[in-house]
Amino acid sequence: MSEAVKSRIGFIGLGNMGTPMSGRLVEAGFSVTGTDLAEENRDRLARAGGTAVETAAQVAAASDVLILMLPNSAIVESVLLDDGVAAALPASAVIVDMSSSEPLRTRALAERLAAQGLAQLVDAPVSGGVGGAEKGTLTIMAGGETETIESLSPVLSVLGRVRHTGAVGSGHALKALNNLLSATHLLATSEAMVAGQEFGLDPQTMLEVFNSSSGRSGSTENKWPNFVLTGGYNSGFGLGLMLKDMRIATQLAADINQPSVLGSYAVELWSKAAAELEPTADHTEIARWAGRNG
Repeated sequence: MSEAVKSRIGFIGLGNMGTPMSGRLVEAGFSVTGTDLAEENRDRLARAGGTAVETAAQVAAASDVLILMLPNSAIVESVLLDDGVAAALPASAVIVDMSSSEPLRTRALAERLAAQGLAQLVDAPVSGGVGGAEKGTLTIMAGGETETIESLSPVLSVLGRVRHTGAVGSGHALKALNNLLSATHLLATSEAMVAGQEFGLDPQTMLEVFNSSSGRSGSTENKWPNFVLTGGYNSGFGLGLMLKDMRIATQLAADINQPSVLGSYAVELWSKAAAELEPTADHTEIARWAGRNG
């Protein structure tokens, strides 16, 4: 694809992550056409300088790179296949699924599109949260052919650092495994922090020591100081979404006959938290739940 063609970007899914990501692409000079079920999200894209339309088919008509930021594999498949979006794209187009989808379903979808002579699919899920989306510092885990990933660099590099993870589906696999680790770290950190405070330790002192010692993690460096101790619990990533990614990771392990004993128990605990907290709870509220159940 030429650089001129690459300037036509479609974006489906303008939620907490999609809005700042699409906005950065507009700021970088790309022509961005996008849609979302929520009118207010479409309006935000229009105010940022993009073109907001009502349907996914309209996005496809204006796209040579189509970015998806959707809740799950089922919705990705529905949009691309049932809504006719993939068929409406030029055969030379590339579909970039930046959602947290299921890796084996992603692989099967890519094979189905290829068999029908439709647009090429790559997976490129992200880590870094809303803050990373706003700053353009996301970690992008891209699965697909090397040449295709390289051709997408002018687009994806606006959003963050691209790491080619292997064949299609590998990005989604790595994202799910990363979030399984992140969630397990966060719950373990929360239990340790609650126990330490009950003993009488100062939470700031605990975090300072953890962060200069072997207990350091993203939970001690970012989530606890910025979203838990502040009482905000507002990272922008829902507990339900984290649990979904955890389940993708443990299901992947099961599908390839690999044990995931600790991971499965972490899923069990997070499932219990999800049942007891509000449906809209931020994933950092697992710390509040750990305090209640300590």
